Amino acid sequence: MRMDSRRLPPKSSRTTSSNGGGPLHHHQKRPAPSVDNRSPSPTPKASDALPLPLYLTNAIFFTLFFSVAYYLLHRWREKIRDSTPLHVVTFPEIAAIVSLMASFIYLLGFFGIDFVQSFITRPSHDAWDLEDTDNPNYLINEDHRLVTCPPPVNVPPISKLPNPEPIITPLASVEDEEIVKSVTEGTLPSYSLESKLGDCKRAAVIRREALQRTTGRSLEGLPIDGFDYDSILGQCCEMPVGYVQIPVGIAGPLLLNGMEYMVPMATTEGCLVASTNRGCKAMSASGGATSVVLADGMTRAPVVRFETAKRASELKLFLEDPDNFDTLSIVFNRSSRFARLQGIKCSMAGKNLYMRFKCSTGDAMGMNMVSKGVQNVLDFLQNDFHDMEVIGISGNFCSDKKPAAVNWIEGRGKSVVCEAIIREEIVKKVLKTSVASLVELNMLKNLAGSAVAGALGGFNAHASNIVSAIFIATGQDPAQNIESSHCITMMEAVNNGKDLHISVTMPSIEVGTVGGGTQLASQSGCLNLLGVKGASKESPGSNSRLLATIVAGSVLAGELSLMAAIAQGQLVKSHMKYNRSSKDISKAAS
Repeated sequence: MRMDSRRLPPKSSRTTSSNGGGPLHHHQKRPAPSVDNRSPSPTPKASDALPLPLYLTNAIFFTLFFSVAYYLLHRWREKIRDSTPLHVVTFPEIAAIVSLMASFIYLLGFFGIDFVQSFITRPSHDAWDLEDTDNPNYLINEDHRLVTCPPPVNVPPISKLPNPEPIITPLASVEDEEIVKSVTEGTLPSYSLESKLGDCKRAAVIRREALQRTTGRSLEGLPIDGFDYDSILGQCCEMPVGYVQIPVGIAGPLLLNGMEYMVPMATTEGCLVASTNRGCKAMSASGGATSVVLADGMTRAPVVRFETAKRASELKLFLEDPDNFDTLSIVFNRSSRFARLQGIKCSMAGKNLYMRFKCSTGDAMGMNMVSKGVQNVLDFLQNDFHDMEVIGISGNFCSDKKPAAVNWIEGRGKSVVCEAIIREEIVKKVLKTSVASLVELNMLKNLAGSAVAGALGGFNAHASNIVSAIFIATGQDPAQNIESSHCITMMEAVNNGKDLHISVTMPSIEVGTVGGGTQLASQSGCLNLLGVKGASKESPGSNSRLLATIVAGSVLAGELSLMAAIAQGQLVKSHMKYNRSSKDISKAAS
């Protein structure tokens, strides 16, 4: 049996009588539902065929089952006592066996639904408490009795309905209502609203309303006002319906290469900013950190195919021949005044050739720039290699947005190393641990532990935490956190074992200070705080390189503080104190 879970009708329709339209008082009997011949007949249910209410029928069969079971057991005990054969049965015993089987089959199929509900709640048909039945948590079962549902916690009841009612928010004009209707009906594509209306904010409002009406789910809490939607058109985000707010904290000052930086970190993880800030304090008290950019070049690796491996090897030799590099550079560098080809590395897999182009990209992160240069070279090569089939502009030998040994070994973007010496007294006073404990923990955790785990570029405590937070705050591509977080953290005791030397080596930090999300107002403000907003006119590329060193310096601070917390045994305690909300969730929900 199933329960017909239909919502009660609205209050207005439940509190009026069928004959006079007046209010239905608590002492009045609820009128029987009228039958409208014009409306479709309700779906028949199994309980409609029963002469008695379902709970009484269940009770009868329940009683019958145990009565005849007791009777048969009593008769069989007497037969055993009198040495009467058990297979010799009388007519009453046959009737009892049939009744036992019938009641067992019935209870097996139907027991437990209405019988259990009868113990929960069974309000009277004749006296309805209208104040209680206004509660949306009441459902009507198939016998038209109220059943109380547990109130949802932080989940709107509409999310549990198979066909939720559309949420309708009045719009500013009749024209907007017509556009929303066109979008919901599918006659107007949602992606074309900006071009049709010429107003990005208005397009976002209409798209948001159409989405709410289509899904029946509210976007309340997702802000839409206070954002410049024109700034993301055609370059940052398509079909916007709002924006997500992420708090930005400040760690610092970070003393790096003799300069102090206040580092913005966008995160929702408690303790992260505080921990990084403690690391910055320890570094500054010990004279700061030093950072060096080892290499700077973005990569793109197309994959091409030939009829034979021999033919693919001929192109490989051509590309790696130093005599051809100048010609290829001229073709490649046409794509941008900042793009400068640095080298080409090739790798073969059968008759497939992967060509990894590396070039400088100024202050841009440079993915689009290097891709255009690669396309120029591919077009040029097809003049001499007519049988070359270009399979894809990216063959994953780049390698972008995924962990890869080629980035760990060869580098991608900015390759940076950052180091600092933390004095013994600072280790004890600020970090609350010892140099020996930090060195031992780093060896067993970051080096040996990561090796046991088979880590690829993950020989660190939590570099990605700091990288992600700075990336989001400064408008970088968050997905490139994967390769940008490649890091090995080294610690050793120096100065006769008194002080701590700590370093982080990060071979593939992919950042830029122009293009993409860096132009948005919030992200631009964070870049300006660091002094790296926009492109450097004096030395193209210097702003992005400085940003990479700040990322590495911040990672060093984060590694230092977290490792100290683990060595001291304070990691769990600090997270319980700073990474758990003290808000009473039950009160907040109500």
